[in-house]
Amino acid sequence: MVKTQTRFVCQNCGRSVPRQLGRCPSCGEYGTMVEEIIQEEAPLGVSARGLGGRSQPRRLTEISGDAEERLALPISEFARVLGGGVVPGSIVLVGGDPGIGKSTLVLQMTIEMASEFTRTGYTSGTVLYVSGEESERQIKMRATRLMNSTDNGRSASAPDNLMLVTETNLDTIFEHVQQIKPGLLIIDSIQTVYLPELSSTAGSVSQVRECASRLRELAKSTGMAVFVIGHVTKEGVIAGPRVLEHIVDTVLYLEGDRFQTFRLLRSVKNRFGATSEVGVFEMRERGMVEVPNPSEVFLAERMINAPGSAITVTMEGTRPLLVELQGLTTASSLGNPRRTPNGVDFNRLLLITAVLTRRLGFHLGEQDIFVNVVGGLTIDEPAADLAIATTIASSMRDIPVRADAVLIGEIGLSGELRWVGQMPARLREAAKLGFKSAIVPRGVRRSEPWPEGIEILQARSLREALNFALLEKAA
Repeated sequence: MVKTQTRFVCQNCGRSVPRQLGRCPSCGEYGTMVEEIIQEEAPLGVSARGLGGRSQPRRLTEISGDAEERLALPISEFARVLGGGVVPGSIVLVGGDPGIGKSTLVLQMTIEMASEFTRTGYTSGTVLYVSGEESERQIKMRATRLMNSTDNGRSASAPDNLMLVTETNLDTIFEHVQQIKPGLLIIDSIQTVYLPELSSTAGSVSQVRECASRLRELAKSTGMAVFVIGHVTKEGVIAGPRVLEHIVDTVLYLEGDRFQTFRLLRSVKNRFGATSEVGVFEMRERGMVEVPNPSEVFLAERMINAPGSAITVTMEGTRPLLVELQGLTTASSLGNPRRTPNGVDFNRLLLITAVLTRRLGFHLGEQDIFVNVVGGLTIDEPAADLAIATTIASSMRDIPVRADAVLIGEIGLSGELRWVGQMPARLREAAKLGFKSAIVPRGVRRSEPWPEGIEILQARSLREALNFALLEKAA
């Protein structure tokens, strides 16, 4: 006989307690404890778990070590983030804020993959797109708009091997998969899918965890590539239990300001490639358009010789990006002056402000400080410290920064400059875009000669770097 009991489960971390609590004792979130009916059922059989048969231990020497060939993905920015293409048998989680363009980007990828399967004659050449949020007619309208895009040069005819279905019952979805046997399966989204044997509602911790586990086992047992779209919480993490990100092979985040046109597809976990890779897209009327050279785009509207503006080179995975940082200081009318970063870490801004005040004598205790990364980017690495400090000093003194220079370096608490990684790649990217000089730390770990076509100005301290960077004030 099946036993049922009522439990209160945290929708953020999955902690289960026997009574209602206002605050989760595990993660500390308020209002996340939801009542669920837990049923203790008999163990599921092999067929119900989606596996093709019993597992059998094998010797390591009997297992083939050949890398499985990836499926070609015509969207080069998407392929870069995945590590070169789609791996058969992998499960990929794509998350992002509502309205950021997750479904649009994945549908574009689906159309391109279906066309590629037809062109190459892939044996499992059918693509199945399962939506729990939109009707088939809505998906058709969006697909038609994307295929008629003149920006991307897509064909107006829909691939015959692209199948659409609106379904939320995972058992029914598995029946469709068994019938169609697709090579690529899209689930939009994991929060709308449910298993009927679980009494909790769709989107709950137990449903999301169990549905993701079934999809993983389906991918591993059949060699089918599975893409799952997930929503994010107000804190910016994917909704559902944290175990969801451990279940999947790859986790991608689509980031960007909803009021900006640029979107960043960032890899935060990838079992088949490098993490922290970034693909850059521009949201246009007819979908996502790849940005092959994002550095030029981010610097296109730069105002030359404006005080408080500096250029740095940040590494997004293996790709160097040139970005513009802007700083502004103004007299504060508050008891506690404001420190407002946009795109940089708040604590890093406080550290740089303290170094400028204590080591270089800048009177910033009565100044509001604003720092902005142009284009909606977010910079986490300390290589941008020198550029941030230079923008603040430039705005404070009302002196422009050298327009043809890039600034790269980490700042220590003593006001010294420290070396950062992948310096040659950063400098080559700056030289390619026409910058004539680079202000970098005086390092001893240089393993290869400096790139040609760019003058290297090495500074031991922040004071010395500012003397290189700031132009003389006109009389």
